[in-house]
Amino acid sequence: MSLLIKNIKSILQLRENGSLMVSGRDMSELPSLHNAWLLTGDENIMDYGTMDSFEKAMADNPGSEVVDAEGKYVMPAFCDSHTHLVYPASREIEYIDKIRGLTYEEIAKRGGGILNSARKMAETTEEELYESAMDRLDEIMALGTGAVEIKSGYGLNAENEIKMLRVVKSLKENAPLEIVSTFLGAHAIPAEYKGKQTEYVDLVINEMLPVVAAEELADYIDVFCDRGFFTVEDTDRILNAGMKFGLRPKIHANELDYSGGIQVGVKYNALSVDHLEYTGDEEIEALLGSETMPTLLPGASFFLGLIYAPARKMIDAGLPVAMASDFNPGSSPSGNMQFILSLGSIAYRMLPEEAINAVTINSAYAMGLSEEMGSIGKGKRANLIITKEIPTYEFLPYAYGSDKVEKVILNGKLMVDKAG
Repeated sequence: MSLLIKNIKSILQLRENGSLMVSGRDMSELPSLHNAWLLTGDENIMDYGTMDSFEKAMADNPGSEVVDAEGKYVMPAFCDSHTHLVYPASREIEYIDKIRGLTYEEIAKRGGGILNSARKMAETTEEELYESAMDRLDEIMALGTGAVEIKSGYGLNAENEIKMLRVVKSLKENAPLEIVSTFLGAHAIPAEYKGKQTEYVDLVINEMLPVVAAEELADYIDVFCDRGFFTVEDTDRILNAGMKFGLRPKIHANELDYSGGIQVGVKYNALSVDHLEYTGDEEIEALLGSETMPTLLPGASFFLGLIYAPARKMIDAGLPVAMASDFNPGSSPSGNMQFILSLGSIAYRMLPEEAINAVTINSAYAMGLSEEMGSIGKGKRANLIITKEIPTYEFLPYAYGSDKVEKVILNGKLMVDKAG
């Protein structure tokens, strides 16, 4: 059944011009239509207009379910382009270690962090992983997320990396959200390969990657290219191998130091380079003119007490910027994109328009989805949020602790309705 939404205070992120991303000064623009209606049909947006043409729209579409959005905004559902939400267990005990003063790297050296999740991953069945991940998907959907990228990376051997990716494939087939899958076998060095890092890279390339490709388990390939993890040379080898199997790169880069990860990402035309806390003039210069989306993960900086990426400098230099949640059990245990939107303004000093662009059209681009998601236009996917009654759209980042989402529409179907 089609939905006909009326009395919309304003439709936000309305783009019919074919834009796949917005950059620099253009990030401060948020095309809108006030006092509007919008029609969905099947999975897509069929039409929209101002309320003075609503009666004709209703007459032309008999049988549509009418939804009243008086005092409310309609905008694209959030696109979360970086998560690790398939994981075996939470890691709150490590959080206590962090409170006591241990750094992320110190916890990792003690066998915590990613290696902790890898040990538990080996003990967890596919069914258990699927059920817990589906619960997390339901949670983030209710908060307004309509598309999400899920990475592997807690297996760290062929058997368990493949297990994770098979779970993601099952989630793709059954969850209402749009899901893209990324193979991140190079997420950390397993304890048994300490001092034998090259051998582990060989394992990723020669044993894991062929199975991932043969079973079509991943859309992208990723490497954690940073101090204490994988080197530029390791990354170069893995990305070369992945591209031979048709997997475009997405890279963890420069979270802990100036690692060269941004530059190697641009070299291999990575769809995105993510984290970017350590980004200077050379990194910005490398990104300018590229097709690689700089993706910031403020939840990790907030939770770990790290420095924040220089978002203001990047935007002022003319770059596009996306933001994602980094939902994972160790460094960002939340997939709440409403909070990420708020952190864009609080931590990065983004204007509300810039922050909204960063969690919709630009984050959709970082998943290869911005032709059909992340903005509103005729024929695009009807993945939409109807807000609660709020005074202005600037209220979205301003009210950082409140749930501003009332309804979530995915593929043209009303999936969440908190109004009762």
